Amino acid sequence: MNVVLVAAAAAGAGLGGVALANRGDGDDPAWTPPATTAPAAAAAGSGAPADRTESAEVPSITLSATGDIMMSSAPGGLPPRNGAGFFDAVRKSLAADLVMGNLEQPLTNDTGTSKCGSPPSANCFAFRSPPSYAKHLKDGGFQLLNLANNHAKDFGAAGNRNTIEALEGAGLEHTGALDQITVVEVKGVKVAVVGFSSYDGANKLTDLPHSRAVIKRAKEQADLVVVQVHMGAEGAEKNHVKPGTETFFGENRGDPIKFSHTVIDAGADLVIGHGPHVVRGMEFYRGKLIAYSLGNFAGGGRTLSKDGILKYAGILRVTLTGDGKYVAGKFVSTYLNGNGLPTRDSAGEHGRDLVSSLSKADFPETGARIGDDGTIKPAA
Repeated sequence: MNVVLVAAAAAGAGLGGVALANRGDGDDPAWTPPATTAPAAAAAGSGAPADRTESAEVPSITLSATGDIMMSSAPGGLPPRNGAGFFDAVRKSLAADLVMGNLEQPLTNDTGTSKCGSPPSANCFAFRSPPSYAKHLKDGGFQLLNLANNHAKDFGAAGNRNTIEALEGAGLEHTGALDQITVVEVKGVKVAVVGFSSYDGANKLTDLPHSRAVIKRAKEQADLVVVQVHMGAEGAEKNHVKPGTETFFGENRGDPIKFSHTVIDAGADLVIGHGPHVVRGMEFYRGKLIAYSLGNFAGGGRTLSKDGILKYAGILRVTLTGDGKYVAGKFVSTYLNGNGLPTRDSAGEHGRDLVSSLSKADFPETGARIGDDGTIKPAA
């Protein structure tokens, strides 16, 4: 696998970057989708790169994605072996042409500026992992991390800058800053990944006109557009998706359905949600898959809860053609073990069963149908 990672920051920004070769980890993927090629969209008026022709064939690509990742609560709450091999139990299931995750904490030393103050205010949580933990992400197979979430700046602007430096130093890409469009070229297909949340400094999912605009710009730069979005209220009882705006401790966490439909209308091909700390249902809208929340994927140290359904999550695997058509998908169930490390739930498949039942309950007409083997298909 050869991958070219390119970051394009704001509107009008040119493409640049360096080629990264052979980013695989040597494991065969746990799931091989059907081999599919499809004609690329015509360049004129389609938003496709100008060097594509209508007759050219574009290979399908497989993307994998996870929900929330917190590897430790430094300085005291570190995982075993200081995080070495953190993702070993799920690395094979993660393997794909492009592997993405939501990094919900800074990778930084103590900056002296915590959002919780000193001493920490009650009911405020600020987490960080050492900058060296970027290597654990790379060793797990990750290639691109979303930073648009409510913990990315737990240690201020300096902590956020340190996170970016740590990721880039490990050869990892990132997305999530305001107007940032990260373009990744995989097997000749350009994939734009754009991060959204409800927080300052990020693309706000609560600003639908801006959301439309940034997705349209992304579509002009790439063949496929993937949305990473931190949305919705939090908690074990927040696993259902309902129409309307969701709030959490007075914060406007967006209208997940309206936002997701809006960005697909603007040109997005896949929406990957996280934030509620539980899995939520999936639906198809205009032939595009929306995963409303992938749950707590990694919670090393004293970070994410391992109680009840909060410990169940999964890896989303999706295969798309180069012009955005859905080919196949699979949900691979995981759970947080006693140390908060992601672990395959091959015996219980709790995450799969939860997503299946929630999809049917919340989206009776449009909900994804999850097979006993985790395959994801549109409703008949």
